[in-house]
Amino acid sequence: MIDFQHLTNIAIEAALAAGKIIQKYIDKDIDVATKIGGNTLASLVVTKVDTACEHIILEHLIPTCTTYDLGLLTEETEDNQSRFEKDYFWCVDPMDGTLAFINKHPGFSVAIALVSKEGIPYIGVVYNPSTNTIYTAIKDKGAFKNGKPWQLTQPKSFLTYVTDKTLSNSPNQDKIKDILHKKVKELGLQGYQEISGAGSVLNAMLVAENTPALLLKLPKEEQGGGSLWDFAATVCIFKELGLQATNFTGETLGLNAKESTFMNQLGICYASFKSD
Repeated sequence: MIDFQHLTNIAIEAALAAGKIIQKYIDKDIDVATKIGGNTLASLVVTKVDTACEHIILEHLIPTCTTYDLGLLTEETEDNQSRFEKDYFWCVDPMDGTLAFINKHPGFSVAIALVSKEGIPYIGVVYNPSTNTIYTAIKDKGAFKNGKPWQLTQPKSFLTYVTDKTLSNSPNQDKIKDILHKKVKELGLQGYQEISGAGSVLNAMLVAENTPALLLKLPKEEQGGGSLWDFAATVCIFKELGLQATNFTGETLGLNAKESTFMNQLGICYASFKSD
């Protein structure tokens, strides 16, 4: 029998421990290496902080893999395919937003999720070490911010577009602008503003923190668009908030695809508004 609350508590401890490492290096210059990734710089860069965070997270999680017979998928270690063999697997991004961290931009975070073999997230934990904010959710048990039930703020009079790249530097900016203009009109808003520069995990949290807001990643053929560990925790949190976290066309995000960990082909859409 899986004790989801117990596992959530362990994931929180792991995320906070990794956050302490990140906080130690926030103001220091860090050497940057490259790894095999997608077609974007953000997916290729890695630092000793990423690997140190992964190490301390695994110290917390690996004992649970034995106790509860769980699989494991984490960004800085090769996929061992255990996510296809076990009923549940940990899905870990030890430091999302490495590019933001390198650039001293507060858009990095720790993300830990527990996902079923079928690709359904049961636990989502996100820690923002810049603001010392912890977001958590358990399937069918609600979403929490710093340990308290998360109450969304009153909607603003404008739409917030949340993005890693600025709209002016986005390859599909005309299509995105068209979507934003249509959504502004549909929702009866006064226009839209942009928040840019964070990693995928905190971008999702910014969507939830700035209602009404929208995050989009258009479908593309090239490898990239984020990986399972970029979205698993936030999909769980969004579902518990009653918000949209889907592929670009509004269908359920499959969080355990056999083809690849990358999510580029079907795109991403996170939204914090009720759409007709």
